[in-house]
Amino acid sequence: MTLATPHPAATRPDSAARARYLTPTNSFKDKLPPVTAAVSTAARDDAFRTDAATGAYPVDAATTLASPVAATTPLLLARYLRIRAGDRLPMAIRATAGIHYVIRGSGETASGAERIAWSEGDVFLLPGGDAAEHRSATDALLWLVTNEPEVSFHRLEPPVPGAVEAVHYPAGEIARQLEAVRAMPDSGDASGKVVVFATEPFERMLSVTPTMTVALNSMEPGKAQRAHRHNSVAVTLPILADGCFSMIDGERVDWQPYATMVTPAGAAHSHHNEGGGLATFLI
Repeated sequence: MTLATPHPAATRPDSAARARYLTPTNSFKDKLPPVTAAVSTAARDDAFRTDAATGAYPVDAATTLASPVAATTPLLLARYLRIRAGDRLPMAIRATAGIHYVIRGSGETASGAERIAWSEGDVFLLPGGDAAEHRSATDALLWLVTNEPEVSFHRLEPPVPGAVEAVHYPAGEIARQLEAVRAMPDSGDASGKVVVFATEPFERMLSVTPTMTVALNSMEPGKAQRAHRHNSVAVTLPILADGCFSMIDGERVDWQPYATMVTPAGAAHSHHNEGGGLATFLI
């Protein structure tokens, strides 16, 4: 039996030569590498070391994902940014935008005409493409997530200046919004007490860009978030995580503070807080 070939019968020096024909004899032979549930600690541990240098520490699963560029999931890249006291960290990301969470420390970021003074617990979004510089007078750690793999895959460039604007969500206002949500009565179908961050152009989409959403979720001690699924991959940063774990497709995944967690698209998962305090996690 002769198996079908994906190549044209004759070599032609035009667009027809680039055609490939996939039939049942060859289209199911090779599969894309799966996105698996994971808790990544290596980059976190490197960035958190006492002697860690100022720089970016990527959560890179490119080899596992067969990605041509650094990637945490096929479309997202997470990094830890370490900025030692008095240092500056210049960055230019080829992405639609970058979502930053301040794990510790305080400082300022300059991006174009924008100046954002940040401190622990803040969330801020910067447009991609513009050169940014992070400065800190104290030892600082940030978590950054971008859609660089997505932009790279499509061979795109970041939006033109002004298409995406910088947005700052100060920790004090986040706490106020979260307390208001937590004061609401429990709902049987709620997926948690959550604050969803949005920008004006994408407010109706409940997102900060066309392809990235970000939210701060919370769980009271002794509570569990009901099992649910996402149409997209979830990349999660546990913040207050004592005694917390997830069940992902029947497997227990224990949380670790500030480790980068990946939940595959379509995976049934629930979150559980068996610790003594409030759990918070950025998604």
